[in-house]
Amino acid sequence: MYNKRISPDAFVSRLKDGMSIMFGGFMGCGTPERIVGLLLDSGVRDLTLIGNDSALPNTGVGVLVANRRVKRLIASHIGTNPLTGQQMINGELDVELVPQGTLAERIRCGGAGLGGVLTQTGVGTVVGEGKTHLTFDGVEYLVERPLRADMAIVKARAADEAGNLVYDKTARNFNPLVAMAADWVIAEVDELLPLGSLDPEAVITPGVMISALMLTEES
Repeated sequence: MYNKRISPDAFVSRLKDGMSIMFGGFMGCGTPERIVGLLLDSGVRDLTLIGNDSALPNTGVGVLVANRRVKRLIASHIGTNPLTGQQMINGELDVELVPQGTLAERIRCGGAGLGGVLTQTGVGTVVGEGKTHLTFDGVEYLVERPLRADMAIVKARAADEAGNLVYDKTARNFNPLVAMAADWVIAEVDELLPLGSLDPEAVITPGVMISALMLTEES
């Protein structure tokens, strides 16, 4: 009934230079390493990456930065990957730093079809430069616009054939958010189970959000 499993070749065929990709993960934990490896091996470049951080030079999406495949990065911090900062300073990489809570809400807005979120975070700082400011009841807010991407890559512990996802503790992090806010979503999973095998109460991301599935290791 369901056939969401995709081959590496079929995944690579969807890639194109200049596309935007949201990714799950926090310091590489919860980032789909096999999919990142396919992105690297494909030769795709000039990517816009949207996620919490750029991990380490040899971890998570950090390998894409290290190999100069990324043109723009929208993230909450870059301090753990010195190559990101170096490329930014050299003018080789456009980096937009967004406070972590604001980043999460902008992605959530993109997934929910909302026009933006009001936040006090960043008012009076460089974060607020060039953005719309609104005042309600004497309190000033920034209008932060939603974020969406062409593709999202997520990592889960297990999925059933319909694409319902269960995550592994804190490796969940940004994965459920980015799965909501892209036109096409692929989940890398450690285990693929028959439909009906998962406890419905444990499912965090429903299968309707997932376009394709790939196993972390082929059986």
